[in-house]
Amino acid sequence: MATQAGQKKRLSLATQVVIALALGLVAGIFFGELAAPLKGVGKAFILLLQMTVLPYIILSLITGLGHLNYQEVKSLGLKVGSLLLLSWGLAFAAMLVMPLAYPALETASFFSTSLVKMPESVNFLELFIPANPFHALANNLVPAVVLFSVAVGVALIGLEPKDNLLDNLTTLNRAMARVTQFVSQLTPIGVFAIVASAAGTMSLEELGRLQVYLLTYVAMALVLGLWVLPALITSLTSLTYTQVIGTTRDVLITAFATGSALIVLPLLIERSKELLRQSQLSTPETEATVEVIVPAFTSFPKIGTLFPMSFVLFAGWFGGSAVSMTQYPTLITVGLPSFFGSVNTAIPFLLDLLRIPVDLFQLYLATTVVTQRFGVLLTTINNLVLTLLGACAVGGMLTMRWGRLLRNAVITVGIVVLTIGALRAFFTLALHNAYDKDQIIASLQLMRSAGEATVYTSAPPPLPPLEEQSRLERIQARKTIRVGYFRDGLPFSYINAAGDLVGFDIEMAHTLARDLNVALELVPIEPGKAVEQLNSGYCDIIMSGMAITPHRAQRIAFSQPIYDATVAFIVKDHRRDDFNSRNAVKSLKSLRIAIPNIPYYIAIVEQYLPQADVIPLQSIKAFFEQNSDTFDALVYSAEAGSAWTLLHPAYSVAIPQPDVLAAPIAYGMARGMRRWSI
Repeated sequence: MATQAGQKKRLSLATQVVIALALGLVAGIFFGELAAPLKGVGKAFILLLQMTVLPYIILSLITGLGHLNYQEVKSLGLKVGSLLLLSWGLAFAAMLVMPLAYPALETASFFSTSLVKMPESVNFLELFIPANPFHALANNLVPAVVLFSVAVGVALIGLEPKDNLLDNLTTLNRAMARVTQFVSQLTPIGVFAIVASAAGTMSLEELGRLQVYLLTYVAMALVLGLWVLPALITSLTSLTYTQVIGTTRDVLITAFATGSALIVLPLLIERSKELLRQSQLSTPETEATVEVIVPAFTSFPKIGTLFPMSFVLFAGWFGGSAVSMTQYPTLITVGLPSFFGSVNTAIPFLLDLLRIPVDLFQLYLATTVVTQRFGVLLTTINNLVLTLLGACAVGGMLTMRWGRLLRNAVITVGIVVLTIGALRAFFTLALHNAYDKDQIIASLQLMRSAGEATVYTSAPPPLPPLEEQSRLERIQARKTIRVGYFRDGLPFSYINAAGDLVGFDIEMAHTLARDLNVALELVPIEPGKAVEQLNSGYCDIIMSGMAITPHRAQRIAFSQPIYDATVAFIVKDHRRDDFNSRNAVKSLKSLRIAIPNIPYYIAIVEQYLPQADVIPLQSIKAFFEQNSDTFDALVYSAEAGSAWTLLHPAYSVAIPQPDVLAAPIAYGMARGMRRWSI
């Protein structure tokens, strides 16, 4: 019995991964936030996967090119290289239309320092040319590593003897592959941890959004793999669609089932030769070329390798900061060389480059259980295209069949339009996109239990004169501190849905009263009269984030700055790009700019934008309550403006770059009194 049990077939790794995915999903949903610590396990797994990536790239490219001769490199480079470029073009075209299937998403987000962080300009010379290869390795500059490896591989072609070196490098590369294979055995554990932590910390709405990527990816992969690429073969050879798919069906199914394009390469070579014979294109030269193309171009990224780049576009949509069309050239030119290495290195690199939270990479790993097999299918069909068309090109037997090409192009456009349209309609109907972040901020409470406090919504009776007492002595004598607040000081002081006064500064006011062991009174302040009310004794201190201006600093005292408020524009979502740079803003004509009624800042904006009509507002609410065409933008802080966009998700925060402007924010205290010291 024990022998029979020992002979039982172990579950395949693919099956284990699927089980781990299901268990992780169940664990995340059941345990919720308790599963969040598993994120560390997932991070460790990711680092292990990335460990051998760059060494593997170097060794693969050097050995692959080193085994060729110059004539092979020249012929294959020109002809098969052109086909490879065509394949990349098809991949990028498919990826760039995928976001059209994503439904409109009403979203907003809390303030993040990534809004203020100046995006680093891409130094293409440093990114692609490795002045110091070790620096490129240490800083994960994949394109530079690829160029260095290609240069060494090409240089080896003309050197003799080289066989011993190439054999040793090949052995070392196999060792890297064995390390990767060992790490891959940990995939079920890594997938379980990643999925559990993601499911435990994601809302059901966010999980629903993830299906947008999965379904769109699968649909476009099938369109490319089962129609576009085979149609390309039929347009340039005498082969029919039925011959291409029918003859290679076993190869495609095996690759999809095993999740590996490498193990079917020998079978792919044989099926390619068979197809050449069926179309009377088989010659000793074409069959020999088939045997060279497959291994020689194994290290180059195929459509299936590049297709995961579409996750970067999805991540931007998912996170509420969609990748704009102006960023597409950067994504393609930088992304393509990055995918000569590992996807697990390229995706985080591109996310960081486009200022998309890198943590979303863990979502990508969770989706690979589904997407990987379709990527392998694409890679296998792409290998078939390169092999067949490359062999025919080298043998001078490619024939442009314009009738088929035109027909196939029309059918392709129709299929893509129908696919994208059907997906968009389905997602729009199926996804529950009820916006609720306004409810989140409206329901926030103080973090600590609020002490005893009296909240005034209108002006209370004035305090008695100070006489000879200091402000602090008067507070301690009457056992009460009176703190001023701005009514619409979201998120620092505001009334929540329950009618309670909450916010960061209100939290600090409760903490101050608790530390002084006195009662707390919270009184409203009129923004335009804040200095007068403070100096008149109306309140003891204003704890509602006052901006320090030269005019105010001459009349009242301030605490140490709490933070620096970033100057930003609050604009309609579709106009965010118009206000993201100084030059873009200055080029706009006939602007109507709203701004809080602070003379110092009004003067600065009028100087900064002389072409604009600057309109002071007594209340921030007025900007959002006015007709949408009344103002082009509101000048406000990015920190507070982000909170307002949660209540009004049709608006976004735009911070003009470069040289981000900031103003110090502090608590105001009366000047001329005895020193306030606590």
